[in-house]
Amino acid sequence: MNMDFNNIIAYIACIFFLFIFGKIFIVPIKTIAKLIINSILGGLIIFIINLIGSFFNFHIGLNLITSIFVGLLGIPGAIVIIIIKLLIT
Repeated sequence: MNMDFNNIIAYIACIFFLFIFGKIFIVPIKTIAKLIINSILGGLIIFIINLIGSFFNFHIGLNLITSIFVGLLGIPGAIVIIIIKLLIT
């Protein structure tokens, strides 16, 4: 009888620790996945800007920094990059 109670406590403790470790590791994975998806969308926005800008001889470099910047800030980030590009050239 005592052995069964110890096994039940051990199983409950293992499930509890798995739940805690799962929570610890899933939050950074979600954050990293969101950053990757936003960067891909930012790269797509820059690609569309370059596609439209090709008619006006306008080009923004499509690299990791600009795509992350536009991915994190969205349309306002794209506008900031366009303004910086127009001020520099």
